[in-house]
Amino acid sequence: MAEEEDDYMSDAFLSQIPDVKPGLPMVKRVKDALKKEILHKEKNIMNRQKPIKELEQESREAAQQSTISNENKGFALLQKMGYKAGQGLGKQGAGRVEPIPLNIKTDRGGIGMEQVKKRKAEEALEYYRQKARAKQQHEKQSLEDFRVRMRTEREELKIEGDLRRSQKACEQLDSQKGVADPREVWYWPKLVVEEEEEEKEEEEKDDEEEEEDLTSLDKLQILTSYLRGVHFYCIWCGTAYNDEEDLCSNCPGDTAADHDD
Repeated sequence: MAEEEDDYMSDAFLSQIPDVKPGLPMVKRVKDALKKEILHKEKNIMNRQKPIKELEQESREAAQQSTISNENKGFALLQKMGYKAGQGLGKQGAGRVEPIPLNIKTDRGGIGMEQVKKRKAEEALEYYRQKARAKQQHEKQSLEDFRVRMRTEREELKIEGDLRRSQKACEQLDSQKGVADPREVWYWPKLVVEEEEEEKEEEEKDDEEEEEDLTSLDKLQILTSYLRGVHFYCIWCGTAYNDEEDLCSNCPGDTAADHDD
């Protein structure tokens, strides 16, 4: 009988295979590369030559953080006059304790350049604010003017309509009483009439000139007063009353506003 073949699934066979964990060699290479990169950066930082400005800044900070030594001649003179370290300047010791901080200019502008820039910025901001306020005020005024104009136009249209109604009512009521000609030319609606006599033409011209002086509101007030006084008629009520007492008792008033309520 032939020798038994090895069982590839047995523990004896598996124990002979080395335990290799996948991914470990790759992780080690990455870690080594990172360490090498960090060391290279540290070496560059150590070997880097600092700029002059950075060296000056470090020197100033170190000087400001360190106290004045007794070997300083100025400090020695202050001590002879009674000054003690940590004490404020002045006779009462209420003056400055810390030295005046340094403010190093790094640009090429003049000494007063910052104040000029600040002033110009404030002027530009104020100009912008004034312009915005003027624009807002102009828009508000334009809107108010538009509202007033629209309200005026509506009122004028209403007055024109009331005047036409009054003229028609006046013509009808005068005709019922046998009146052949209106008291004024504009009391009745305008009609095309041919006049041959020069005197009548001149009179009409005079009447037209007087008529042009009167506004629609003036005509309406005069005509409604005529209708109420002669015919006891109110155009807004649309009623011809029996007499003046009946008119005053039942009519709210002699204007359109009195009839709005």
